[in-house]
Amino acid sequence: MVLVPDRLATACHRTEEGSRWLERLPDAIRDVQGRWALALERPFDGPEASCAWVAPAVRGDGTRVVLKLGMPHMEGLHELDGLRFWSGDPTPRLLEADAALNAMLLERCEPGTPLRALPENDQDVVVAELLRRLWRRPPAEHPFRSLSVMSAYWSDETVAAASRWPDAGLVRAGLRLLTELAAPAADDVLLATDLHAGNVLRAQRVPWLAIDPKPFVGDRAYDATQHLFNCQARLRSAPLDTIDRFADLLEVSRERVTLWMFARAAAEPRDTWHDERATLARALA
Repeated sequence: MVLVPDRLATACHRTEEGSRWLERLPDAIRDVQGRWALALERPFDGPEASCAWVAPAVRGDGTRVVLKLGMPHMEGLHELDGLRFWSGDPTPRLLEADAALNAMLLERCEPGTPLRALPENDQDVVVAELLRRLWRRPPAEHPFRSLSVMSAYWSDETVAAASRWPDAGLVRAGLRLLTELAAPAADDVLLATDLHAGNVLRAQRVPWLAIDPKPFVGDRAYDATQHLFNCQARLRSAPLDTIDRFADLLEVSRERVTLWMFARAAAEPRDTWHDERATLARALA
């Protein structure tokens, strides 16, 4: 019997594609378990376990690894390609892969302590260092999508919810910026797009590894936003100081990061429009 974390099951049932993937999941796990000679342990079940089935495992030769099968979703389409591109610097090493099943056998991060265990000012330094290492230009022929694709996808969802907008002027301003900021540029690099302290784990090969990348090619300043949105208390009390400190650590434009934060806070799709992000957008407007 395959155990499926509740968060993952809930996420899968939101779409027909996810539901079909969930039905096939036990067979897919058994397939790669046999081919890759794995003794599986209980799957991880935490706040991040909503887009993939992930479990620690031991290979036949005793190597301690992690098996991950990703649920199909727009943002994570090229995770496997990203792991191949970064080749363990600074991500977990990819040991085996089955693209058809979106299955990955990964280096296990041990002890695996999340960066969230550290104070936020220390988190800033680690995340900034990892992002600067991740930012590289992909080769001319690559599979990665432009950040403008994700921006357009989000904008379509937001426009579809127009009847629920509490401040149409604010949302429209955010939508305009989402389009403008995501436009391709000559100095674009491959971004992680979802790097925050919950996606950074303590490891042995190097002090910290970045997990769960969702690669897109685009503006470096965008990659500041996911970590910043996870620093809610500091954003409430001192939004500009918090943004400026992190932008300086990343060596990117303070203004660009602030604009991205406003655009996402004002216009990113969400379940409720009366939330802290709307308050932040007004503070940054």
